[in-house]
Amino acid sequence: MGPDLSVALPEILLAAYAMAALLVAVYTIKDGAAGLLVYVTSAVYVLLAIWIGLDGQPGMIAFDGMFISDGFSRFAKVTILLSAAAILLMSKTYMERRNLLRFEYPVLLSLAVVGMMVMVSAGDLMALYMGLELQSLALYVVASLRRDSVKSTEAGLKYFVLGALSSGLLLYGASLTYGFAGTTMFSGIIVAVQGDVSLGLLFGLVFLMAGFAFKVSAAPFHMWTPDVYEGSPTPITAFFATAPKVAAIALFARVMFDAFGGVVGDWQQIVAFLSVLSMFLGAVAGIGQRDIKRLMAYSSISHMGFALMGLAAGTAFGVQAMLIYMAIYVTMNIGTFAFILGMERDGRPITQIDSLRMYATAQPLRALAMLVLMFSLAGVPPLVGFFGKFYVLRAAVDGGLGWLAVAGVVASVISAFYYLRIVYLMYFGEETEALDAPSQPMLGVFLMGSAAIMVFGVVNLFGIEPWAAAAALTLVN
Repeated sequence: MGPDLSVALPEILLAAYAMAALLVAVYTIKDGAAGLLVYVTSAVYVLLAIWIGLDGQPGMIAFDGMFISDGFSRFAKVTILLSAAAILLMSKTYMERRNLLRFEYPVLLSLAVVGMMVMVSAGDLMALYMGLELQSLALYVVASLRRDSVKSTEAGLKYFVLGALSSGLLLYGASLTYGFAGTTMFSGIIVAVQGDVSLGLLFGLVFLMAGFAFKVSAAPFHMWTPDVYEGSPTPITAFFATAPKVAAIALFARVMFDAFGGVVGDWQQIVAFLSVLSMFLGAVAGIGQRDIKRLMAYSSISHMGFALMGLAAGTAFGVQAMLIYMAIYVTMNIGTFAFILGMERDGRPITQIDSLRMYATAQPLRALAMLVLMFSLAGVPPLVGFFGKFYVLRAAVDGGLGWLAVAGVVASVISAFYYLRIVYLMYFGEETEALDAPSQPMLGVFLMGSAAIMVFGVVNLFGIEPWAAAAALTLVN
C-alpha cells in the first residue's frame, strides 16, 4: 500500500464499509438487516476511533498536501466517531417503533461521517469542498427521512436549499482565494497572504467564513437550524447537534490557521462578531420556545458562539479551549437527546416542554440526571459545562478580547433562564398528564453516563486537556 493511502486508511475503510453494507443490504434482506447494521456500524465507528486515538504518529501529509493527518484532525475525528456511534445506538429503538429504520440510515450516516473526517483533514480547498458536500448530501436525505411527515419533508428541503446557498458562498470564496493566491493549497495560500493582503483575498476569506458560519449554524447564518431541528426525526436532530458541529468548527479552525494564519488580525474581528451575535441570539430567542427540540436548536447556536470565542482568540490556547468545549458540548447533547428520545405519551413522541411538569415525582433519577445536564449546559459550577465556558472565556481574555469574554458571561446568564425553566417544571410545575415510563434501557445508559461525566469529569476532564493542548499545537505552530 502506498504511503498516501496508508495516511487516509481510516477514511478509505469506512467508505468501503459503507458501500459494502449498501450492496449487501440491497441484495439480501434489505430493511430486515437494518437493526443488525446499526450495531455493526456503531462497532466500526468505535474501533476506528480507538485506532485513530492510539495513532501516535506525528503529522502526516498525503496526496501532495491535500490530506493532513495530525493531532488536531485526530482529536476531531475521535470526537466525531464516538458521538456518531452513540447517536446511532440511541436511535435504533426509536426508529424501529416508528417504522423509520431503513438499511440506508446507518449507511447514509457512515457516508456523512466519511465526509466529516475528510473535512477536518483537508489541506486544500478542493479536498475541503469534497468532504463538505459528501457530508451535506447524506444529511439532506436523513433530514427528510420521515416521508409521510410534512414537517420532516420541509426540514429536508430547507436544509437542502440553504445548504446549497452556503456551498455557493463557499465556492465563490474559494474561487476568489484561488484567483488571488494562485493556488488552492493551504500551504500556498498562507505564503500568498504574508505581508500586504490584497482586497480580493480578503473578500475570498469573508465568503469562505460565511460558508463555514452556515455549517456551524452561527448567527446571522442560523436560519435553517430551528426548523430543521424541529422537523427532522429526533435521532437525526441529535446527530445534527453533535458530530457535524465538531467537523464544521474544526474545518473553520483548520482554514483560519493553516491558510490564513498570517493575517489573524483580519479574521479575528469577524469571528468575534459571529461569536457575539450567536451567543446573544441563541440566548434571547431560546427564551420563548415551547418545543424542546427548537429550544435545543437555539441552545446549539449559543454554544457555537462560545466555541467561536476560542477560535477568535487566535492562539494555540484558544484552539485548545475550543476543542475541549466541543468535546464537553457533544457529551452534554448526547445525554440531553437521550432524555428527549425517551419523552413519550401513549407510545407517541412528545416534545412540548410543558409535558415535563412534575416529572421528578414519577422519575426522580432521570429528572436528577436531566437537572445535572441542564445546569451543565447553563455553565453552573462545579459541573464540567462550567469549565468548558471558563476555558474559552480565559482564552478570549488572554487573546486581548476582554470585551468578548464579558459579552459571553452576560449571554450565559441570559441563556441560563430557559435551562433552569426545564428544571423548575420538572420539580415545581403544576402536575399534568404523566409521560410514559421509560422503556429503552439504552437511552437510560447514555443519559446517566452523560450526567455522571458532567459531575465526575471535574477531577481532570478525563484526561482530554493535555490531548487537546497537543492537538492545538499541531495546528498553531
